[in-house]
Amino acid sequence: MSCFKLPSGLLIDIEMMIRKFWWGRRGDQRKIHWKNWETLFKPKALGGMGFKDLEKFNEAMLAKQVWRLLVDRSSLYFRVFNAKYFPSRSIFDAKATSGSYAWQSIAKARKLVQTRMLWSVGNRRKINIYGDRWLPGGDSACVVSP
Repeated sequence: MSCFKLPSGLLIDIEMMIRKFWWGRRGDQRKIHWKNWETLFKPKALGGMGFKDLEKFNEAMLAKQVWRLLVDRSSLYFRVFNAKYFPSRSIFDAKATSGSYAWQSIAKARKLVQTRMLWSVGNRRKINIYGDRWLPGGDSACVVSP
């Protein structure tokens, strides 16, 4: 789940199995429905069971892999993907049309990271003032005009 984008049909099937476990039948007798489905998705602190939306969870795990490729440049994981898919540019500029299914899955999660990521200005050496998202608040978080 953290390396591959799982097909929607598979995620629906897994969710159906979870539902059947909680509300299925035991022989010819139906199980008792103690809680509704929405309550099971609530966090445990709010009285739910803490179930996750599997599609969003899958996307979050893939986004975590993108983040690892951005932050941990000394790892073997980064060195392999960097050499194969984006040797002379950023992960955000690499092409996702070809490559392994793992790379294509990770590449699909780039947009999720890129739209929610902000730079910390710090010493101003690594930021593109006009191109990178660094302004707090607002939708674009970029400088609109020079």
